Amino acid sequence: MNETIDELAGRVRGAVYVPGADGYDGERIGFQLLEPHRPAVIVAAAGADDVRAAVEYAAAHHAPVAVQAGGHGLAAPTEGVLISTRRMSGVRVDPGKRTAWVEAGATWRNVIEAAAPHGLAPLSGSFPGVGAVSYTLGGGVGLMARRYGFAADHVRRVDLVTPDARQRQVTAESDPDLFWALRGGGGNFGVVTGMEIDLMPVDRIYGGGLFFDVEQVPEVLDAWRRWTAAVPEEMTSAVSMLTYPDLPVLPEPMRGRHVAQIQIAFLGTEADARSLVEPLRSLGPVLRDTLRELPYTESGTVFDEPDQPHAYRSRNLLVRDLAPGALPGLVKAASPAAPVMGVVGLRHLGGALARAPRTANAVGHRDAAYAVMILSPVEPGEAETVRDFHRDVLAPFAGQALGCSLNFSFGPLDGQEIRSAFAPEDFERLTLLRARHDPHALLRANHPVPAAPGRGHREGETRPIS
Repeated sequence: MNETIDELAGRVRGAVYVPGADGYDGERIGFQLLEPHRPAVIVAAAGADDVRAAVEYAAAHHAPVAVQAGGHGLAAPTEGVLISTRRMSGVRVDPGKRTAWVEAGATWRNVIEAAAPHGLAPLSGSFPGVGAVSYTLGGGVGLMARRYGFAADHVRRVDLVTPDARQRQVTAESDPDLFWALRGGGGNFGVVTGMEIDLMPVDRIYGGGLFFDVEQVPEVLDAWRRWTAAVPEEMTSAVSMLTYPDLPVLPEPMRGRHVAQIQIAFLGTEADARSLVEPLRSLGPVLRDTLRELPYTESGTVFDEPDQPHAYRSRNLLVRDLAPGALPGLVKAASPAAPVMGVVGLRHLGGALARAPRTANAVGHRDAAYAVMILSPVEPGEAETVRDFHRDVLAPFAGQALGCSLNFSFGPLDGQEIRSAFAPEDFERLTLLRARHDPHALLRANHPVPAAPGRGHREGETRPIS
């Protein structure tokens, strides 16, 4: 006999919510407000045992199950069982080993603050509010990426509940295939409850942004592209472009302007950093300069991204190079002439990102030199317009494209796009592992890798909870 919701609630230390209950909406809605989950049951897990109970319940009811911590990358809403891990936010640092044990719902801010007293830092991303585990499962390109590689390259152990409701500790020695897939293959193989990661001996960086008015410095993108050709691996940088609204809450120099922001994160002396950055400072009038030496606890100020939940979509391509002829299209996409608001992003890759890790993983396209991204807020009725706009913006880069990055894909991807995130042989290996570990297709990952044909069931074979 299937377990009832009341019986499930009696088994977990956390909370269980159903539609209409107080707290249901607050638990199901995350940072991404577009198309939130509408589950039949939410298990707000307080620990790994709660996760296991939720997976058992979903399996018994043949119901799909999804996982959400902060909900930044939501792309695949579920109507079945939602496991909310935001309460599982513990972090334990071992300064002698330079590692941290990170629970499923911990944000990078949690990890940064726990590591800082020991002079250590994680390979966190541009926004400290993002979930550390979900970020790492997708690969993870952070502020120190060109020096240390992908976050997924520095995982030592993963604890998870597989779709058969088994709690497992996975390492390179215990299950090399699953360990390979979990690091870069996304949330396709189980519900991760925690992971052990390396920390870096970093307590300060030189970082921040240089802001330019694109009308005054129209060549800023190509100048940054040429500058990246000679910088050392200690320099990780990016550039974003958008048109700022003319609002009094914004810094006066940016109001109503078409702005390019070059973001800098450098591991080295302030003197070396200033010398490296000088060619950028000399491009033209600087609207705002926030570059400085700063403690890693303030690393979120480098990109200074908005921290208010909103509805948005984005697409990206990983490219071998940036063709100068394609850059004017990016400038236009972030200008007032665009059909909808566009935030253009370019990230410089290479360096340690291009090297194979000590223990192989599923991260794809290490030979990419840059990531090209376009993100837009989505107002009601704009979803189709935004999708077409993003497709058109990225089209000029198709000739240099290797595929896409799962981490920078904020929205649903079709099967071919998901396949493109991996080397062909790695994708086939992932489909075999998906069939092995999730034969009944319970998991609803944001970017689902399908089970190998004939090895598993179609996603539609789960049933709604009644």
